[in-house]
Amino acid sequence: MKEKKSVLYQYVLIAGIIVAAFNLRPAITSVGPLIGMIRDQLELANWSAGLLTSLPLLAFAVMSPLVAKFSYRYSNEMVMFMGLLTLFLGISLRSVSVVLFVFAGTLCIGLGIAVCNVLLPSIIKEKFPTKVAWMTSLYSTAMGIFAALASGVSVPIAEGLGLGWQMALWIWAIPALIGTVVWFYLTKREKMKRHVSYHGNSSGNERIWLSSLAWQVAGFMGFQSFLFYVTISWMPEILQANEVSASTAGWLLSFMQFIGLPASFLVPVIAEKFRSQQGLVLALGLFSVSGYAGLLFGGTFSIMVISVILIGFSLSGTFALALTFLGMRAKTAKQAAFLSGMAQTLGYILAAFGPFLIGFIFDKTKNWDVPLVVLIIVSVIVVTFGFGAGRDKYVFEK
Repeated sequence: MKEKKSVLYQYVLIAGIIVAAFNLRPAITSVGPLIGMIRDQLELANWSAGLLTSLPLLAFAVMSPLVAKFSYRYSNEMVMFMGLLTLFLGISLRSVSVVLFVFAGTLCIGLGIAVCNVLLPSIIKEKFPTKVAWMTSLYSTAMGIFAALASGVSVPIAEGLGLGWQMALWIWAIPALIGTVVWFYLTKREKMKRHVSYHGNSSGNERIWLSSLAWQVAGFMGFQSFLFYVTISWMPEILQANEVSASTAGWLLSFMQFIGLPASFLVPVIAEKFRSQQGLVLALGLFSVSGYAGLLFGGTFSIMVISVILIGFSLSGTFALALTFLGMRAKTAKQAAFLSGMAQTLGYILAAFGPFLIGFIFDKTKNWDVPLVVLIIVSVIVVTFGFGAGRDKYVFEK
């Protein structure tokens, strides 16, 4: 009987990880194709519309360093449950077409996702210490599927079904609600097993900030996230500027994420087979530079599609690699939690400026040439930090 319960717990735990991964991106990626619609109805400037994507990232930066402390005080399961509940409430609040509610809900969405972002690498390191790469592949791929789906169906739901942008955003509260149910069960199960108390783990949290390797992992994650969230926010507008319809632009954004799913799955597995991941970083960086350069210099639809494919491979691959670094560069689950919190704090501070900055540059220049040049430069910066993060070292090694 105990063995059956243990097997059931393992299956529910894996399901919980996958469901949590489902919720890491749709609340954000569903906004990009609708951002023009939301901007026009709420009478927002481009820079303030960009905040709909940047604000969650600022919440990530604020919340990330606190998550590890909360998890040691209350357990990973309880904090994950609270994060998903906050996400559900935030999505529901944002779907009310009042500016205050939209931005307040967006902030809650950021806080909820931040919890899942930080805890998933730590949970995987703790529960599946010998299968970090495979579990990272599983959850990064699951995350990519729903992120892509959210981008693709947003406009059809809002316009095709006539439900408006509010319902197109709210529908992603459903997987968040499912996640709260699964993790509520896991919370009760964990309480039956043991009680985890907080004994003050601030020393490790302070030491992580002195590690040069941790800073390099943070830089890699941050600038990679800068590219991702800018692309999610403004790719539809960039494509529409090249005479692509809003619906087609939304599906191309979705296609970009779907085409990157093989990279999401394979990159962590490949990374684990090498002592150094610098070659992988370089290959993904070349895809990124080529993709954004194609959007800048190419004028035909076929070149746009090829560029979208290259960008999709790069963004999915580098993000999966960043998640893998959180486990590979730490020796224990505790270290992984501290590294995850630190990397995501600094990383998302950088990423938060992306949609806002690119929207501001476009407002000033009235074209997408300069923003695309910025994205090419940032792609090179990602490679630079990736070379450091890809070294065969651990964060607390001298």
